[in-house]
Amino acid sequence: MGASSCASEPLLPRPGGDGSLAMVIASTGVAVLGSFVFGVSIGYSAPTQSKIREDLQLSLSEYSVFGSIITIGAMIGAVASGHLADVTGRKGAMRASALACIVGWLAIFFAQSAVSLDFGRFCTGFGVGVFSYVVPVFIAEIAPKALRGGLTTLNQLLVCTGLSVTYIVGTMVTWRMLVIAGLVPSIALIIGLFFIPESPRWLAKVGRQKEFEIALQRLRGKDADVSIEAAEIKEFIETIENLPKAGVQDLFNRAYIRPAIVGVGLMVFQQFVGINGILFYASETFVSAGFASGDLGTILMGCIQAPITAVGALLMDRSGRRPLLLISTSGLLIGSLMSAISFYLKIHGLFLEQVPIIALTGILIYIASYSIGMGAVPWVIMSEIFPINIKGIGGSFVTLVNWSGSWAVSFAFNFFMSWSSSGTFFVFALVCAVAILFIVKAVPETKGKTLEEIQASMNSSST
Repeated sequence: MGASSCASEPLLPRPGGDGSLAMVIASTGVAVLGSFVFGVSIGYSAPTQSKIREDLQLSLSEYSVFGSIITIGAMIGAVASGHLADVTGRKGAMRASALACIVGWLAIFFAQSAVSLDFGRFCTGFGVGVFSYVVPVFIAEIAPKALRGGLTTLNQLLVCTGLSVTYIVGTMVTWRMLVIAGLVPSIALIIGLFFIPESPRWLAKVGRQKEFEIALQRLRGKDADVSIEAAEIKEFIETIENLPKAGVQDLFNRAYIRPAIVGVGLMVFQQFVGINGILFYASETFVSAGFASGDLGTILMGCIQAPITAVGALLMDRSGRRPLLLISTSGLLIGSLMSAISFYLKIHGLFLEQVPIIALTGILIYIASYSIGMGAVPWVIMSEIFPINIKGIGGSFVTLVNWSGSWAVSFAFNFFMSWSSSGTFFVFALVCAVAILFIVKAVPETKGKTLEEIQASMNSSST
């Protein structure tokens, strides 16, 4: 850390000050309802495919549009997210996202045709596109530095939980009833926003001084001394407010190029290691590997994601971001290679009895490795590295890159598997190897630093 330890103490919970954490935890709990809705939204099309097609007489192509249009909505939401969060505040952006999701879920619930389904899916996509940016940013801006990584990782944990709930509950209820899993948390989020403070850093940025001080005091506890932290935040914001108004082109200026490279690079690697291709088409992948059914592998994948993401959350502020990323990408490399070898053996008729077990083990290692680091850490770092004057633009751009990569991988995965199943996983392994080099050379460690310290250090290294 660049500042002295005594200057940092007000950022930490004080001894005996359990109340100082209560509002931070409550605010995080409200925000990650959006993450849960995110998980439900992207998982909804998997368990409902046959039921919706049968009830509404949809063709495969019509259902494919329904399944994929969420990504288009999310891209638009990602583009709008930074400006929305800067203009209306972090709470305002979450409120707008929740409203979009409510409209979308109601349209799906009452759907009698493909048009209503697609409209609802698009609306939920827009909502989760905004959520994917604003939730980790809001948590990072309210959390004490000693807890920021773990609390921000709850974003990914709740996404995984939403996915798991959707996969499991979706096999037990009708597709219309499954809508409740996304609708109720969206409504609860809007209600919860009335009881939590706005981000103090955003309030300071827009000049709402009195509200800034009240919000910071509520988050740190009524007996906490927040004077030093408040002064640090105001000083940093005053410094960057003297800079010209930022535009997209400024991301590529020397002052901001390093955070842009780190943010974009992590999101590119997060998607192009192949995660969404594997998640979206897990069942077919296991069948291709020699299983009679993909159910066992899919259930095991669902069971390990949330617990291992929780372990990553606990380790985030102890081990640091970089070690988790390196462990994660190394495991992804091993899992991809095992999966590639299993398909290679099957194609050449070698060790056919062992092939399904090798494939299952490889994909489970892959999913576990992704869950402990690569799933959550890029979002944590994204929320930390951009100065507040360019955070909206930078965060929107990085989130758009993420969703664009998600669409590209999910769209191309089946074509790649048709070309060469073993070759597909060898390509993913190569991407993992390049990701390891990128993390070693470019990604900074942000554990134990204030947001202002992180951003100042990255700016100084760019000049």
